[in-house]
Amino acid sequence: MTEHSTATQTLTDVMDPARARALQATLGMEQTIESGSALPPFFHHIYFWDPQPPENLGRDGHPAIGGFVPDMGLPRRMWAAGRLMFHGPLMAGAVAEKTSVIEGVTRKTGRSGPLAFVRIRHDIRQRGTVALTEWQDLVYREDGGEPPAHPDARTDETQSEVVSFDTTALFRYSALTFNGHRIHYDRPYACRVEKYDGLVVHGPLLAQHLMLMGARQLGKPITEVTYRATAPLTLPHSATLCWADGAAWVRGPNGEQCMQAQMR
Repeated sequence: MTEHSTATQTLTDVMDPARARALQATLGMEQTIESGSALPPFFHHIYFWDPQPPENLGRDGHPAIGGFVPDMGLPRRMWAAGRLMFHGPLMAGAVAEKTSVIEGVTRKTGRSGPLAFVRIRHDIRQRGTVALTEWQDLVYREDGGEPPAHPDARTDETQSEVVSFDTTALFRYSALTFNGHRIHYDRPYACRVEKYDGLVVHGPLLAQHLMLMGARQLGKPITEVTYRATAPLTLPHSATLCWADGAAWVRGPNGEQCMQAQMR
């Protein structure tokens, strides 16, 4: 069953080059971004914070459901997938405006019980022009239940890179994105309440690494990306970033596919 919402949200931010350099440092990149630089793909995720006071947060550290995202009575929130269309570069040091609208809410029943999928569209403008359109798919589910099956990752990559994560990297990325989700820094909560086997590496952080790899492999600015998270990656495990002819994916420590993407 698909429901529709008229909820919209508009946030304005200056694409601070110092924050972008901090993300470059977190990712192990050379700190090169200055005012007027084109931001690398996906760097917009460190902007457009929507800080909420403690009383407006849910048990997981995220803003409580029932504001912009409707309350569907399901406590666990996960970032499932996304799509981005880059119409032009986002420039560091310039004011940008992000307008978000909920395009639909779909309810289903899976092996783990009832599920709700929320699709949000974001349009980011600079100087009166849409530079980026992003669709974000969130999934909400009950506590407990059987975890979804994890697909095996491909092994036919033509390029690969191994990326390691630690608690410092997860803390810094959470801070830069103002992401208070406890699965990324509170191990007892992640294991006891949400039933992971360790702290969870952010899905957007994996997507960020894949897009940087894709830009290097393509040798030109990315114009479109679709990606989907398929299994969690938890500490202390490293990830293998894989590439083959426009396809990119993350292979986990046991050969599982953690994320897949297509880029051009």
